[in-house]
Amino acid sequence: MPPPESSDGERGEKYLTLFEHLQELRYRLTVSVAAVVIGVVISAYFGGELIEFLKQPGEDRREGFDLQFIEPFENFAAYFRVSLMGGLTLAMPVIVFQAIRFLAPGLRGGERRWLWVTALGAGLFFVGGVAFAYYIALPPALDFLLNFETDVAKPSIRVGAYIDFVTRLLFWSGVSFETPIVIMFLARFRIVNWRQLLQWWRLALVGSFLVAAVITPSIDPVTQTLVAGPILVLYVIGMILAFLVQPSDR
Repeated sequence: MPPPESSDGERGEKYLTLFEHLQELRYRLTVSVAAVVIGVVISAYFGGELIEFLKQPGEDRREGFDLQFIEPFENFAAYFRVSLMGGLTLAMPVIVFQAIRFLAPGLRGGERRWLWVTALGAGLFFVGGVAFAYYIALPPALDFLLNFETDVAKPSIRVGAYIDFVTRLLFWSGVSFETPIVIMFLARFRIVNWRQLLQWWRLALVGSFLVAAVITPSIDPVTQTLVAGPILVLYVIGMILAFLVQPSDR
């Protein structure tokens, strides 16, 4: 059951007991998990098409590219991983919205109004990160990895290893694209401000390449730059959002 509303219809106008906080958290987690489950079911229905979609960059970069499995459970595990990735992507706006609703009791009415739109924004940023990884970062990475020293050894890729490799890149790219939303929240609650963010541009530059090194499978400088550049741009977008939402000192 959802947590009780206050008498005037505005949640958060009263202090909540510890039990009420736990009840609130349980409800928000339940809704989020239900959204993921529904997303997984929808993605599982199109699981075969999703796997073919994820295979396409490899097929475009290597002639005769053909995935195989060597363990009985491996093909099913790859199918489930793709379905889970699709479910998380579909459920991301709901997950963010429920997180905001959990924080809402501690916010004033004026603060709650602008928070709702961030759920949709977070979902769009996540999808944008996944799309960027698939269309921009993944093709050159696969081109480098699948065609590196093929005179020595020919690629024979397991479906589990390939799907794990691709979904990790897509998921963490989507997470990294949430940077503007995170910065906006930190600024809204006066943890950082846009002037500090501007002063930290050197750290942001180094950090963008460190994040790119973690989430990209390839070590070549072209792919690293292709990923680090947008992360730095997202930092700038976050700085602009911080300037717009930062509370007045008056």
